[in-house]
Amino acid sequence: MTALVGLVRDDLEACNRLIIARMQSPVQLIPQLAAHLIAAGGKRLRPLLTLAAARLCGYRGERHVGLAACVEFIHTATLLHDDVVDESDLRRGQASANAVFGNQASVLVGDFLFARAFQLMVADGSLEVLDILCSAAATIAEGEVLQLVIQNDTTSTEAQYLDVIEGKTAALFAAATRVGAVVAERPKAEAEALDSYGRNLGIAFQLVDDALDYSAAQEKLGKTVGDDFREGKITLPVLLAFERGDETEKTFWRRVLEERDQKDGDLAEALILMGRHRAIEDTIVRARHYGDRAIAALSAFGACPEKAALTGVVEFCIARAR
Repeated sequence: MTALVGLVRDDLEACNRLIIARMQSPVQLIPQLAAHLIAAGGKRLRPLLTLAAARLCGYRGERHVGLAACVEFIHTATLLHDDVVDESDLRRGQASANAVFGNQASVLVGDFLFARAFQLMVADGSLEVLDILCSAAATIAEGEVLQLVIQNDTTSTEAQYLDVIEGKTAALFAAATRVGAVVAERPKAEAEALDSYGRNLGIAFQLVDDALDYSAAQEKLGKTVGDDFREGKITLPVLLAFERGDETEKTFWRRVLEERDQKDGDLAEALILMGRHRAIEDTIVRARHYGDRAIAALSAFGACPEKAALTGVVEFCIARAR
């Protein structure tokens, strides 16, 4: 990540200035709430991908800065909405916006940030860019709704789970990188390669996130262990442990996830079962598979610092599990 930030530092600073300017409003609660979320940290990974993808494609204009800000607004809006849906009290180790300002304000400021994103798309003036980013926003919403549909259902399949993370996470990664090729007016093959890179990176990123929820490494990131468990989310570690367990273990998973009858010690038991069936390790193996696919997609481009940095992002995302 350090190499990537160094390559696009000036562009990232311009993007940050634009983000701050566009989140201003005479309604003071809006910039206050948005600033609270931004102050909680975050690596600006998605806008960094847009900036780096444009540079990789040889773009030297300024359109990618506005589109990177647009990508970050879409991401931030979804975070605000997600925390309300999940009833989360923490975001990156700090009180979530909904915990501080309430659910109603969080939802409405999320809507405001979506609107700002659409304004930036319109200002860019490209119908192709508008189509890519609007489609991603719709797909994110579909992924979140599908997650609600399969939540607490232990009969959910790995295919359904992958549909969820392709929608709620990977779609924006793919759009963020694809628009870099579009603004540079590169051939469709390069746009498709960057789309594949972003999509596979996004899947790997979410797989690691879902593994981390049951890992001690989560605490190092300032997050609590077991949030997904408490919410009854069906993620790959749960699916693997359930599929590989005996009937007694399956009964346990149905009780804690489907019936939401959770008692003291149940999270510890879940961790034991996951360890017994290598659910965390095998989830990371899957993440590595998608990470390798992301790196392979970059073969469409010649050797350069941007390509090396984007490869490094894949390694960084997977290394979080250590």
